[in-house]
Amino acid sequence: MNIALCHFRVGETDGVSLEMDKWKAALEQLGHKVIYIAGSAGNCEAEIIPDLHYQHPINNRIVENVYKNLVSYCSEKDLKKEIFSLADSIERDLINLIEKNNIDLIVPNNILSLGWGLSAGIAFTKAIQKTGVRALCHHHDFHWERDLYSNPKVDFAADLLKEYFPPVHERISHVCINHIAKGELKARYGVEADVVPNVFDFQEEVIVADEYNKDLRKVLGVNPGDLVFMQATRLVERKAIELAIDFVSEIGNQKENLVNKILYSGHKFESNSEIYLVFAGKNESPDYYERLMEYAEQKGVNVLDSSENISHKRSFKSGNKIYSLWDAYSIADMITYPSILEGWGNQFLEAIVAKLPVVVYKYPVYLTDIESFNFNVISLGSKHVLQDGWVKVHEEIVKSAADEAIPYLLDSDYRNAKVNFNYKIASEKLSVNSLQEMLSKVLGDERN
Repeated sequence: MNIALCHFRVGETDGVSLEMDKWKAALEQLGHKVIYIAGSAGNCEAEIIPDLHYQHPINNRIVENVYKNLVSYCSEKDLKKEIFSLADSIERDLINLIEKNNIDLIVPNNILSLGWGLSAGIAFTKAIQKTGVRALCHHHDFHWERDLYSNPKVDFAADLLKEYFPPVHERISHVCINHIAKGELKARYGVEADVVPNVFDFQEEVIVADEYNKDLRKVLGVNPGDLVFMQATRLVERKAIELAIDFVSEIGNQKENLVNKILYSGHKFESNSEIYLVFAGKNESPDYYERLMEYAEQKGVNVLDSSENISHKRSFKSGNKIYSLWDAYSIADMITYPSILEGWGNQFLEAIVAKLPVVVYKYPVYLTDIESFNFNVISLGSKHVLQDGWVKVHEEIVKSAADEAIPYLLDSDYRNAKVNFNYKIASEKLSVNSLQEMLSKVLGDERN
């Protein structure tokens, strides 16, 4: 089949873009021809619909007025008119691309579930209806899972969300990435969905130390005996990165347990060795970022923001090396993954594949879809409170997690046994080969 994977953006380091890369590889290995349709292409090839861009100014204005405060339009009627006007433009371009590329199946990613692009959701639904193309909606996140999208400030938006996010139509099938979402979709819309979890391509060795990335620590000013705790996610509130700061702060409090000892890497941790929390993902919430930096300073945590050095793929910019996200993992001693809400958990799986210890807050989907794999993790628990706008877990849990982390940093045999066990489980259960099997079954249904 000719298949189009669709999203607001592709070729970037966000979880949806990364997962689309894996779907493309799996589908091509099954013999299908696969293209991307998106609003921006990042570092890959795609058919572009300009009005689908993730940061399109009109859509940003629509989001602001629908979900926050109606200030840019004289009336709800004017706002609704602009939503449908933008939808018409996206629909025309999408139909042209479907016909131009003889597309048999489109796979919208989050376009028909999240509510970020109301115009896009309307456009895709109408294009499916008019062309008769089949659609397999890949739902990573739903609007009811997010405070912003589940509480629109204009009356008609609730009707749009109900009708288009997702649409119920005979030519549209659905895939969720976890069982919580599958159950909610059934309860709210009476729609059945397959569950296809996030996976990794274990045949492609992308997380390795090599000639290209061997200087990354030096570029960031990190010495061989320093410790790097890596926060690889985007910098947004639901990632609860303040918990990573709390954890690294507690590691700093236990520095005496490390000084003058040989690390698992063979380097000696000196009294003047540094402990860093490194941000590798994009800053997508400037106010939150500023608060994080202030909080880190209060907690005595050294934060290095490497996001300007990191992109989807290796490249050069103004004569300087740009490293991939996988390169970032190659310099990490441990991964922090304190998210309180995830559709599945790309960076968690990447940490497992990179054979790195991972500090994790057990968010709801972790408990329902990942816990049963029995991965070795350093846990920050599964209960939190909001305190002055920060996500907080009990300080004894943070201290216990830091205690548990020390052997991973000092004992190479202990560390290797734990991370190799994790890798073995993931390679058996969460590989692109397993994705091929799942998609083959789903697409078998699609051909009927």
